[in-house]
Formats: sequence, structure tokens, C-alpha cells
Amino acid sequence: MTASIPNIIDPKNGTGNWADFKIPLEYIFEVAAKWKESVAGVDKPWLCWNVSPQWCQLQQRLVQSVGWTPIVGFDPRVGPPPILSKSILIDFNERFRFPVMWPHFPLEFAFLWTDRLAFWHADLVCALPVMEQLAKTYESLEDGQMAAVLDKGGRRNYLNVKTHRFWELCGCTTQGASEHQFYSGTGWWRNFSLHPKCRLSTERRRRQKYSYDSGVGILYWRNNYNGSVVPVSINLIKDGHCSEIMSKEYECASGHLTALRDLPNELEANYNIQEVARRFGVEHLLY
Repeated sequence: MTASIPNIIDPKNGTGNWADFKIPLEYIFEVAAKWKESVAGVDKPWLCWNVSPQWCQLQQRLVQSVGWTPIVGFDPRVGPPPILSKSILIDFNERFRFPVMWPHFPLEFAFLWTDRLAFWHADLVCALPVMEQLAKTYESLEDGQMAAVLDKGGRRNYLNVKTHRFWELCGCTTQGASEHQFYSGTGWWRNFSLHPKCRLSTERRRRQKYSYDSGVGILYWRNNYNGSVVPVSINLIKDGHCSEIMSKEYECASGHLTALRDLPNELEANYNIQEVARRFGVEHLLY
């Protein structure tokens, strides 16, 4: 029997937020089975999220350069980019029709559709030696392990450990890690205290003392459920993160701090992809 989806969906749901989440998990499990069919036989899938066709094509080529397969999702406001040969397009939003979808959504349910999944932000560019180092780390992961960037929020929050988190800027998960996170009620989504698998009121109150942000649940999983996380150094990749963090002159679009943040326009307005590619020695991958 096919589960039904509510007609009215909060935009936060497409970004990965357990607050007011009303979609039946059975429905997501059914949809994820179709995603699994799309990646059958792929040993090293790497999720690339399109918010700008040029940026996504560069990311696809970077991923292919280290022998991984780009799995291309996309912001529904932008649509799919040109798909390179040997890349795989999946419309993760086809059965949900959210006004916006972030890669956090399929990442949370990685255990349902793949044995291993690398991922990164749509606005991250890396030099080829860095790509090789990341790929080597990801390939070394055993099932049940994952790799991610630890974010302590700078000096201001360094001692406030309940705001620390693992950041999805880049990393890789395995089926065993993703599944254990889901059934322990942790994982990537915001407001992990409201995870449907966290049913004890005492545990929910304990979790509510932590930041609501995405990835806090991953750190909680490591610290409280013996989760194994191989750290990816922020120093390895931060220079290639084309966001407001790396630019004092960054111009934010309206709704910057909401679920409907217009990253597609912000990215192209603040960063020139040719200049970024040249800085990291990958300009030849633009064409």
C-alpha cells in the first residue's frame, strides 16, 4: 500500500528539518527505493547539488577526475544541469514537490539507497591534490564509519560545546553509519531533538539543550552512541568554500536566513567561477 503525502508542506521540510515534519516515513522509504535503482552498480557515488549549471559541471568533472561517480541532484528553483557522460541525474524532489530542496534531504536517508555516499556543498571547489586526498579518505572508510568536517563555530563559540557540530561542507557516509544515526534518532537534519526515532521525553529534553542546527546530531551520535567519524580538516578545504564566510564583501539576497534562501543567485553574484577555477588550477575542467 502506497503511503500518501500531505498536500501542504512546510518549505523547511525540503531543507531537512524535523520541526513540524509531517511526511510519513513510509512514503520516504518508498521513494528512496527508486533512488536506489538509479545508483545500482555504482561503487563510489558522490552527491553534487546543482544550484548553478556551471558550478555543478565543474564539480562533476572534479569528482570524475578521482574516479568517483557524480550523483546529481538539484534545487527545484534551478532545475537539472547538463549531465556529463557517466554522471547520474536523480530528481530527488520528484515525488515531494517541495518549493526548495537541499542535499540534506537525500543525505539523511543515504542508508536506504546506497552503500556509501560522498557529499559536499554546491559552492565548494577543490584543487586536484585535495580531491585526491578526500577520495583516498572516503575510500578507506569501513561500513559504520563516516567522514565529516568538525565545526566549532570559531572563537566566539569555541567553549560552547552544545553549538558544535559536524558540517556537511564535505564528507562521506556509509550505509552502516547512516542507518545507525537514523535509528538512534540523530543524523543530519535540524532539530534532531524532534527526530521521530527519539521517543523518550527525557532524551528529547536532553537534546533540546543543544543547538538546533544541521549536523549537531552527528556530533551527538559520535559522543553518545560510539559513532565513528573520521575528521576532514577544515584547513584542507576552507579556501575553496565560496560563501559569505570567505568574503567580507558578500552580498546576501533576501531571505538569506530562511529556508527559501536564494543560493543560486547569491553564488553567481558574489563569485566568478572562472576566477575561482583559475585560483585552484582547475580552469581546464570548465570546458
